[in-house]
Amino acid sequence: MEQDKRYSMMSEHELHHEIAKLNEKARKAEQMGMVNEFAVLERKVIMAKAYLADPNDFKKDEIYEIVGDPGVYFKINYLNGVFAWGFRLSGKQEEEALPISMLKALKK
Repeated sequence: MEQDKRYSMMSEHELHHEIAKLNEKARKAEQMGMVNEFAVLERKVIMAKAYLADPNDFKKDEIYEIVGDPGVYFKINYLNGVFAWGFRLSGKQEEEALPISMLKALKK
């Protein structure tokens, strides 16, 4: 499963193609009960989607919901590329980085 190009070097079309390919592999891994393989592929999809998102849509000191984790919120301290650095509002509030594709703006 060698990747020829980094996601950061792919065009939007190439990223969409890569995401479709990864989703298909993930579906097959899930059907075959390959839980670890499925989790890895799911993470790759999240990373590829991060390169399709616009970092300018995410703001420092704003709070976002974490996609796939309803009711858990993340406050951004700063952005570095396609990663938002900050902390979850629940728990120990340790700083961590999440791909921006995992964040969803709160409804206003």
